[in-house]
Amino acid sequence: MRIIEADAYLVDIAVETVRTDAVQSFVKQETVFVDLVTEDGNRGTGYAYTIGTGGGSVLAMLRAHLLPRLIGADSRQIEHLWHDLFASTRSTTVGAITSLALAAVDTALWDLRCLRAGEPLWLVAGGFRREVPLYDTEGGWLHLSTEELVRGALAARAAGWPGVKLKVGKPRVEQDVERLRAVRDAVGSELEVMVDANQSLTAAEARRRAAAFEPLGLAWFEEPLPADDVSGHAVLARSTSIPIAVGESLYSVGQFRDYLHREAASIVQVDVARVGGITPWLKVAHLAEAFNVHVCPHFLMELHVSLVAAIPNGRYVEHIPQLRAVTRGQLRVEDGRAIAPDEPGLGISWDRDAVDDRRVA
Repeated sequence: MRIIEADAYLVDIAVETVRTDAVQSFVKQETVFVDLVTEDGNRGTGYAYTIGTGGGSVLAMLRAHLLPRLIGADSRQIEHLWHDLFASTRSTTVGAITSLALAAVDTALWDLRCLRAGEPLWLVAGGFRREVPLYDTEGGWLHLSTEELVRGALAARAAGWPGVKLKVGKPRVEQDVERLRAVRDAVGSELEVMVDANQSLTAAEARRRAAAFEPLGLAWFEEPLPADDVSGHAVLARSTSIPIAVGESLYSVGQFRDYLHREAASIVQVDVARVGGITPWLKVAHLAEAFNVHVCPHFLMELHVSLVAAIPNGRYVEHIPQLRAVTRGQLRVEDGRAIAPDEPGLGISWDRDAVDDRRVA
């Protein structure tokens, strides 16, 4: 089915709650949309995002370089189109702006694929199971007090959720430990507790904090070091029993291959927008499966629920609601498990009027 129309636009979505970590704040979700219309009348909608800056650059890449190449192309040839677009921007790959632009196109193509098939994404992408465990990050931001962290964790446990994630990276290790210990003492062993340093630590400090965290029985230690420090993560992984998680700041399949080959990551957190779309996301997930590693993707729960449900090594979906202002309905959760949408397409019901109201370019 030939593509006859291709459009991209930028929408700003306000954050639903204050979100802070050791290095940044979530200012707003700059959401770059792509609509592709085919000759049979179907319209596929894809998207990518930033947390405050760079959205205009992604939009410019799409409008100036990628979308013109799609007119007249067969939308069924998703692999061909992804590689053609990648090759046409080779001077800017691998990089965040190009990967985000590719993701907006690729998710629109997958939306079209699912609509043509009359099937939901979780089935078309693999169909391993429909329900996946959920963990909460909204109650774990770095600016929250210890008492607020404890209340959030207890609420998650009461709701039947199997895990919570807390941000770490306070100025002193004792501050992190005090907060984590309070949560662990409150919830006992019934709840998995993950921690995320958001690339804020030196190699020496990461080893020091991992040693201090070990008695707390953590599920994983996320992004302790800068994402391009594969060797540092490998050394850290060998020095601690806490699983090391990376992936939200990686932008190609090859980067994940390096981490897995060097045993530098025990949890893969591939983000469908940042890695360039569903096409490379599935390749990373299957690569992780070959290394017997779980996939627990970063953010984008509305889309990732279907992808985690599609694969056998999908472990968790991260709960950070952000699209409720521009969608009809929200993620369905039952007994601490997210339910992949069953309608054809990506499973996101966009409120087009609300999207248009927030359009900035």
